[in-house]
Amino acid sequence: MSEKYYLCIDLKSFYASVECVERGLDPMTTDLVVADPSRSSGTICLAISPSMKAKGVRNRCRVFEIPKDMEYIVAPPRMAKYIEYAANIYGVYLRFISPDDIHVYSIDEAFLDITRYLKFYGKTPREMAVFLMDKVTEEVGVRATAGIGTNMYLAKIALDITAKHAPDFIGELNEKTYRETLWDHKPLTDFWRIGRGIAKRLEKYGITTQRGIANCDEEILYREFGIDAELMIDHAWGIEPTTIADIKAYKPQSHSLSSGQVLMRDYNFDEAKLILKEMVDSLSLDMVEKGLVTSSLGIWVGYTSSALKRPAKGTAKLGIETNADSVMIPAATAVFDRVVDRETPIRRINIGTGELNPDGGAFQQSLFTECEHRDLEKNRKIQEAVLKIKKKYGKNAVLKGMDFEEGATRRERNLQIGGHKSGEET
Repeated sequence: MSEKYYLCIDLKSFYASVECVERGLDPMTTDLVVADPSRSSGTICLAISPSMKAKGVRNRCRVFEIPKDMEYIVAPPRMAKYIEYAANIYGVYLRFISPDDIHVYSIDEAFLDITRYLKFYGKTPREMAVFLMDKVTEEVGVRATAGIGTNMYLAKIALDITAKHAPDFIGELNEKTYRETLWDHKPLTDFWRIGRGIAKRLEKYGITTQRGIANCDEEILYREFGIDAELMIDHAWGIEPTTIADIKAYKPQSHSLSSGQVLMRDYNFDEAKLILKEMVDSLSLDMVEKGLVTSSLGIWVGYTSSALKRPAKGTAKLGIETNADSVMIPAATAVFDRVVDRETPIRRINIGTGELNPDGGAFQQSLFTECEHRDLEKNRKIQEAVLKIKKKYGKNAVLKGMDFEEGATRRERNLQIGGHKSGEET
């Protein structure tokens, strides 16, 4: 078979659908939103049921934007439950498709290379899509939509643009039908990898469609977007050479770790420094668990929006490659003291490592090598013991005194996944 076929399967309003299934309700007819009721009415709904979408409620809206006269169920986020459902759905795929031919794109979306399975199962690409979608609904209770394409990009576009208008929730594209049906589609932001910023830059040249990109002088696109223009031009013609095998074979040249918090209120200088300490401590434990070390740590601090002030940023040089909290926390707080304005309220904090390397257990030589070595070895053993306890009894099984200070967030964040409630109590 010379032509390849890919599926891009997405689970309809996944979080909301899971909450409906858990309640024995039909996601297609139940009005339900997934949102944290403990937050303000300005909090974003993580998901709304298909029934509410059909009534005109915008996905990812804020709670106050939902019509006041609409009755609906509010379900607090349960990220651990959604991960459990996603794993079960992946298990359905694995019964029919090899893991080598599956790329999990997100918790609710996956690419499947079905090329070599069509003859084996005696199905057309559309029949294969229906078969897998029905299996997911029958066994897990969640409905799916699917895009079929002759490459991964076309499968994604068929899902995002075509499937939502199809009665069977399946879209299908090849290079020819893509150009025939979507070359003049607007807005450009409906297409994968074209956000508002890119669309605005294209509009400077009068480009508002994929046809416009395809027919534009390539020198203009390369001058405006650099190497990214190559992918943009390929996609304008419906071309995507990357395969799932290419994705699985990819090895990044360098690694890094980062974390960030958007604070629920304005924090003063000392409160924000406490949050920074918690974040660095957690990052340090994460590095120990992964067996990684670094020689630098970047800090980015954003002020409250009313301050109209540029973020503060700096880099903490650690002096040695390490993952020890006893080294990382003092170095990070020293930079925080130096670069952050003490008088301006703070709303965001991000930290990130420089280049990470495997922990070889060696320490940089200095006048105090033997003493430093003993201290760092002791620190490592304590961190490893803490990780073992947390792994067995939960992230909040071992905490530091700072985690109980006013304004601290780690205890709450330890019960979250991706910044949202996990649904677990401890």
